[in-house]
Amino acid sequence: MFTHIKHTLPTIVNEIREKLRTDEEDLRELGPPLPSDHAEKMQLIWSMILEFLRSYENQIKGKFDARTKAIQDNKRGPQKSDIQGGAKIKWQFHKLYSDLEAFNASQEYTDMVIEKAIVNLEGINISGFPSIDLFVYLLTPQLEKLREPALDLV
Repeated sequence: MFTHIKHTLPTIVNEIREKLRTDEEDLRELGPPLPSDHAEKMQLIWSMILEFLRSYENQIKGKFDARTKAIQDNKRGPQKSDIQGGAKIKWQFHKLYSDLEAFNASQEYTDMVIEKAIVNLEGINISGFPSIDLFVYLLTPQLEKLREPALDLV
């Protein structure tokens, strides 16, 4: 029995070392371990949320984000014809409002209605300098017409 143990023990030790090495490589690929302390867990969650928000903001603003780019390339490969983020949103709004190029916000207002609004909303401002409230009063109904299509797009 001693001879058998003496011949097989080095093989068993080598198998254990090899298994240990492969398991350590697998653990290294998985990344750092999750924190065990409550405060460290909260810090991890907040950092993940902030990273997501930064990535989302960069996507909307059209800033280059290497991590997002790498994830997209891994999913479907690089495609130069795709527009991303803020450019895609801008393009959608351009398509939505392209037929409104001839839109004139004051087309429904006669000169009499505008003059009446100027008189009613002049307040304590200097004569000849219309109040900002006048513009808000006149443009709010016109902007409401543009709101519904924009909300549908969003």
